[in-house]
Amino acid sequence: MGKICILGGGKIGSLIATLLVECEDYEVVLGDVDPEVVARLKGEIAHDHFQVSSVDVQDTTALGRFIDSVGPEGIISCLPYFCNQAVGEQARACGAHYFDLTEDVEVTRKIREVSEGASSAFVPQCGLAPGFISIVAHELMTRFDSVDIVKMRVGALPVNPSNVLKYSLTWSTDGLINEYGNTCYGIENSREVPLLPLEGYETIAIDGLLYEAFNTSGGLGTLADTYAGKVRTMNYKTLRYPGHCEKIYLLMNDLKLNDDRETLKRILEKAVPKTLQDVVLIYTSVTGLRKGELYEENFVQKIYPQTIAERLWSAIQVTTAAGMCSVVDLVFERPGQYRGFVTQETFDLPSILANRFGRYFQPDDSCS
Repeated sequence: MGKICILGGGKIGSLIATLLVECEDYEVVLGDVDPEVVARLKGEIAHDHFQVSSVDVQDTTALGRFIDSVGPEGIISCLPYFCNQAVGEQARACGAHYFDLTEDVEVTRKIREVSEGASSAFVPQCGLAPGFISIVAHELMTRFDSVDIVKMRVGALPVNPSNVLKYSLTWSTDGLINEYGNTCYGIENSREVPLLPLEGYETIAIDGLLYEAFNTSGGLGTLADTYAGKVRTMNYKTLRYPGHCEKIYLLMNDLKLNDDRETLKRILEKAVPKTLQDVVLIYTSVTGLRKGELYEENFVQKIYPQTIAERLWSAIQVTTAAGMCSVVDLVFERPGQYRGFVTQETFDLPSILANRFGRYFQPDDSCS
C-alpha cells in the first residue's frame, strides 16, 4: 500500500482522505492543527487504513517530527498557499512525492526551486483550476497543427444564489481572495504578459444561462510558461453570475480591501454563506489550424454534488479532490516516470478520465 501524509483536514483534505482510503490501496495519515477537526475526522473516517493527529505545520520542527514519524511516500498539502513552501522542503528532505492545491504563482515558483534535482515528483497546482483545466486545455491543443486562441473558464457557483454577491463560500477564503487580488498571467501576441485581476470582463452563455467571466490569478497554472511563443492568445477567467465582479471590484479596489485582506476575509466569512448545493462549470475553447483550415474545439461540463462513502460532498469538493487523487494515483502507478518539477499538463486527459478518481470528471460526449 502507498503511504500518504495529508496536511489539512478541511473541506478538500477530508474528501481526499476518504477517496484514498476507500480504494484500499493507500494508507493515509492526516495532520491538522485544529483539535475539533481531528476529533471530527476520527468519527467520520472510521477506516483501518486511516489515522489522524494534531500538528502545527507552521512550527517547522513539529512538522518535521510529524512527517518523520509517518514515513510517507507522498505528501499532500491541503493547506493555505503560504504554508506550502515549508511542506515542500520537508518532502524534499525525506524523499517523498509532493502534491499541493495552490493557485499562488509565487509559491509554485518556490516549489520549482525546491524540486531541482529531486528523484521524487513535485506536483503543485493539483485540483480543478489550476489542475484539471490545464490538462483539458493541453489535450485540446494537441489536436491542432497550430493553435491560435485558448480560453479557459471555470466557476464554482451556488445552484440557488440568494445574496447580493450571488455567491457562496465553497472553498478556501484565503485562496479566493488571492485569486481576486493577485496579478494574473496570460499570453498575448505569443508572449507571456501580466494581466490585472477583475479585468478582461466578458459574458458567456452555457446551456442557455448567462454568466460573466473575468481575470483571476493562478488558474492558468504553468501553461503560460509552457506555451509562450507557441500560442497567440491564452487566458484563464473565473465564471460567476452577472453582477458579482462589479461588487467584488468595489470591495477589493474602491474600498481598498485588497490591501487589508484579513478584514476582507472576516467580512466574507461572516456575510457569505457556505453551501453543498453548488455546480462546477468547466469551459475550454481552443481555436487553431488543422490541415490549413480554421477549427474550434470545446470541452464543456457541469458537475454537481455527489454522494461518496455515504456522505454528500459539494461539486467543488468532488472536482478538486478528484483532480488531486487522479494525479497522485498516476504518479504511484508509474514509479520512476515522474521526477522533479511536474506540471499538470504533463498528465494526459485520457489517462485522467480512465483513472478511478478521474471518473468524476467524465465528460460524456463533450470532448469526443
